[in-house]
Amino acid sequence: MGTDAESFRLAVLNPGGRDLEQHFAESRAPQANQHPPVNFHAYAACTHGTVFREIKRAIASNWPVLLLLRGDFRASERALAELKKSKRTTVVTLKETGAHQIAQQLNDPARFARFVNIVREADGCIATTPEAAELFRSFRTDGIDFIATPYPIEDENWNWAMEHRSGIFVGTRELTVPTRHHFAALLAAKKLSDETKEPVTVFNSDRRRGTKLIVEIGFRKIRVHERRMGYRAYLGEVARHKIVFQLDRSRVPGQVAGDALLCRSVCIGGDGAIERIAFPKTCGEKRSDDDLIEIAQRLLTNEDQRQEVAEEATKIAREKLSFRRGKEHLMRFFADS
Repeated sequence: MGTDAESFRLAVLNPGGRDLEQHFAESRAPQANQHPPVNFHAYAACTHGTVFREIKRAIASNWPVLLLLRGDFRASERALAELKKSKRTTVVTLKETGAHQIAQQLNDPARFARFVNIVREADGCIATTPEAAELFRSFRTDGIDFIATPYPIEDENWNWAMEHRSGIFVGTRELTVPTRHHFAALLAAKKLSDETKEPVTVFNSDRRRGTKLIVEIGFRKIRVHERRMGYRAYLGEVARHKIVFQLDRSRVPGQVAGDALLCRSVCIGGDGAIERIAFPKTCGEKRSDDDLIEIAQRLLTNEDQRQEVAEEATKIAREKLSFRRGKEHLMRFFADS
């Protein structure tokens, strides 16, 4: 297997997944109908690789494979057996890595046993969070690394910097997931809006229940989005705001912060991997809700401080989270697998 920068490509395999096969060729402008190069697609995109859903197609690529583990792990287990039979270097990763998601997936004995077997049989494990890496280390001692999902921070096609921003964008949207603390974030956003006169924007995925709750909270000025939108349009919406605010404690990979990075914005709150890396002075790690509200109020009213945090986050992202950095990290890992 070649591991030089020119030849290294990664096949990301989600066996039987919903996403269509997608190739990330060099110098290709973003397509509106394709999955954006974020989350697990970013591992393929940063190497100009491909996301596959068919095992045979991944094998035929002759590239090393990153196999996504999801559901009851049966499809993942079958895929690993075929990949090993074809002598394809195969590293695995959990597709859902929030603390609550890991607990839900592994609380069934048969599913847990299947997971442990896969982890031990694979050539290695990539974790999208430090916590997932510790989980993998419970079942094997080598071939494990935490590689944060990279973001195309160096690609001007994904630079959503915007002038004349206003308002608070609430980064979470799920009332039914306790660790998201979405209700608490809404209450905090109202408090911030009342104190700073800044408007609030929220995506409501809970339909009538969410709408009634928002009305009862009594925001002075709020924009509520009920429908999903394409990723680029979504980034355009995020970029209009002074801050992205959340109180998520789910230990997720951190797409809320990743979106903020592409918008050259500021993310406040959240304890995802990207939050902890790119926004160390404003993330939710070891900070109370009151601390985060105080930080948000200060940055909403101080343009210079807000710009300083955004610029520092961009600098960190270029050094640690860019596609260039992601490719280098993946190359080294697979060379040792």
